Amino acid sequence: QVQLVESGGGLVQAGGSLRLSCTASGLSSGTLGWFRQFPGKGREFVAAIRWRSSSTAYAASVKDRFTISSDNAKNTVSLQMNNLRPEDTAVYYCAAARRPGVIRVAVAEYDDWGQGTQVTVDS
Repeated sequence: QVQLVESGGGLVQAGGSLRLSCTASGLSSGTLGWFRQFPGKGREFVAAIRWRSSSTAYAASVKDRFTISSDNAKNTVSLQMNNLRPEDTAVYYCAAARRPGVIRVAVAEYDDWGQGTQVTVDS
């Protein structure tokens, strides 16, 4: 079981930036991902990174604006969000998928979840 704690959410104007961080305790391999949930909607994939290889994947809606990175020595994963839009307003979750092999992008493939952090973008 992986313990996940997110931080870094807040209020920002459109075009601004935020950096989300997640501490992941108890993982040694697999995929770390960021998901977001809009009001009344299910969680959707944002970005993911393989813990060992550092291979990454992004949703089309955030590609070239968001960057995921990891610091294995500190057991952290970060999401740098640039050029934020009001449509990015959501609760953002850090999650861990323990299944080996390819990078994971589906909600059902993730085993452990953080509590979420609110990101609000004003127009």
